[in-house]
Amino acid sequence: MQDMDAPEKSLPFQAVFSDEQNEGPEILIRDRRWRSYVHNPEQLVWRALAACSEYGGLPDTVVLATDREVRALNGRHRGKHRPTNVLTFEPPPGITGGDIILALETVVREARKAGKPVADHLAHLVIHGSLHLAGYDHHHPGEAREMEMLESRLLSRLRVPNPWKPRS
Repeated sequence: MQDMDAPEKSLPFQAVFSDEQNEGPEILIRDRRWRSYVHNPEQLVWRALAACSEYGGLPDTVVLATDREVRALNGRHRGKHRPTNVLTFEPPPGITGGDIILALETVVREARKAGKPVADHLAHLVIHGSLHLAGYDHHHPGEAREMEMLESRLLSRLRVPNPWKPRS
């Protein structure tokens, strides 16, 4: 039986992260239901972060949380008392890292509504959060288009279909 926490030898992210050296982000799974929707979510997160590592924005922590936890954080830090799919917390100026926090029920609901696997949507949102940590944003149409195109390109490295193209 394969150790689920050990990285596969053939995955390209080993050059970027190494569990043995304790480099890279800590991945916290706050609700075991993540595992019923995504096979080996830790590996998926590592792969998504490795795909966008050249753009910076690598977090200290990725938290696979629940809507309840994200709703509380969203209310406390953004004044929005509802869950969102992903929250990104930037570190203080001059420090690298940050945190990416994802809401289980919202991620699952959005994936089902779009007719795509939860794993694909999770990979997209991890990349999205990492790009936010690297300074990308989507407040203006030009910024949004640039970020969407980059997300699509990075997701293709993981063989995840372009989330911005309608499914046929």
